[in-house]
Parts: sequence; C-alpha cells; structure tokens
Amino acid sequence: MTPKVSIVIPAYNNVQYIAETLDSVLNQSYDDYEVVIADHSSVDGTMEVIDRYRGHPKLRILTPTLAGGGAQANWNRVSSEARGTYVKLVCGDDLIAPTAVAEQVAAFEAHRSAVLVASQRDLVDSSGVVFVKNRGLQGISGLVTGAKAVRATVVAGSNIFGEPACVMYRKDLLQAEGGWDNTHPFLIDEATYARICFHGDVVAIRRSLATFRISASQWSVRLAKQQSDQAIAFHAEIARNHPGLLSHFDLLVGNAKAVAMSYARRLAYIRLRKRMGHEHAVESTV
Repeated sequence: MTPKVSIVIPAYNNVQYIAETLDSVLNQSYDDYEVVIADHSSVDGTMEVIDRYRGHPKLRILTPTLAGGGAQANWNRVSSEARGTYVKLVCGDDLIAPTAVAEQVAAFEAHRSAVLVASQRDLVDSSGVVFVKNRGLQGISGLVTGAKAVRATVVAGSNIFGEPACVMYRKDLLQAEGGWDNTHPFLIDEATYARICFHGDVVAIRRSLATFRISASQWSVRLAKQQSDQAIAFHAEIARNHPGLLSHFDLLVGNAKAVAMSYARRLAYIRLRKRMGHEHAVESTV
C-alpha cells in the first residue's frame, strides 16, 4: 500500500546522532508513512548503526550511495525512492517532534492549495541542549502565497523555511523541478523550496516541530562567507526569473542581511565552539 508521507534520510558521517534521528522519525503519532534511508559512504560507522534498525516495518534501508556528488547526490537518491504524496527530508543528525508529520499533513488537508508546509525549529548543540527556541518563518504565518513566502526569505537574507526537517512538500513538484537545486550548493534546500513555492501556497506553522543540531561537522559552519555570496546570487536569480516580485530595496535589504548573517554566524560558532562536538567531527569525503 502506498503511504501518504515519505520521510527520507540522507545519512552522512552521523554515527553519533543517527540512532536518535531514526528514533524520532519512527515514533510519529501519524501512522500512514514510510522512512527511506541511504548512507552516503560514511567512514565513521554510520551504516553499522543503521543496520541495527533493519527489519523495522516502516523502514527501507537502501544500499549505500557511492561517494561523490556532494549533498545533492544522496538527497536526490532518497527523494527519488519516496512513494508518498508528501515528502519530508530529515538530515542524519536532526530530529522531528512526535506530532510533526500529523500536524503538517493536517495543514495540507486543510488547505488544498498548499504545496509546502514549514514549521519553526529549535537549535541545539552537539549534546542536544537547546540554545535557541522557535526559530524561523520570519515574515509569514498561516496560509500565504508561495510568492509572498519567497519574497520573505529574500528580504530576510536567510532561509526562513528552515532546515529540511522543518519542511514537508509535494513529491510531484520536487520531481517537476528536477530534484534538489544545487545551483547554489549552500542554499540547496532554500532554493529548492522557492521553486516549489511558486506552484501554489505555503502554510507556516509558527511553533517548533523540528530540532536542528549545530555541530562541527557541518559544511556551512566552515564556509559561512561563501554561503552569503551564494545567497546574493540566489536573490538575483529570483529577481531575474520573477520580474516584479522583488523591488530594488528588497534586494538591497536581503543582500545586506545575508552578509550580516555570515558575520553573525561566525561569531555564534566561536561562542559555541566548546558545545559543537569537534572531537566527533569527520572531514567530508564526498
């Protein structure tokens, strides 16, 4: 029987956290869903932990994804294996609340025009201690047009939709857009969500249904300046492809905030350095 929802997990060097992630997605209050996971040729024992869950009735474990291709390769692989109408990608060190799937499906069912549902999230350190609560969705609440949501993320200068664990979207639209958009690799999630948003409306759930872990192994931690440069290029692309959506002032504000965020992010990581689990970090091999 085809499930309503597919939760897909592109695991990569997540040995310290992958069990907690799997526990969170396999213990949902909503029942009509599957979980698909593929390890991206990790070198830290992630696959061995995943194997402990083999045989779970909701879980499909794919053969390891070959090394190479960056995040996009494994994100596209697990997403292409999804059988559900709706898809939720959860990275291998993040968590979702027990009611996350139920609440997001309910939002889709209440708003038939919706193409994407996003929630706020809590930020935690490598030990799981919360240091920011209810982050995200600046400028939007409830049902809004996809165009308004995209404008809001540009003006904010950062990804208001949050990391993938915050978001559920229609699978057919991800497919129609050619999968995950890697034009600006640091914005692979935000750019892809923007493309989906232009197909309809967005529901913003202004409470935390996900947990995003700040850890030393994240690629965005080490390359914050490149992330801001790519954000500015992404803003220009939106303006070019959707004339009239963004004013010149919108772009000035969004670009300035993107640069400011890169500096703020550096300062935050310096302050949190002792809480980021550097002893467990594994350099990228893909």
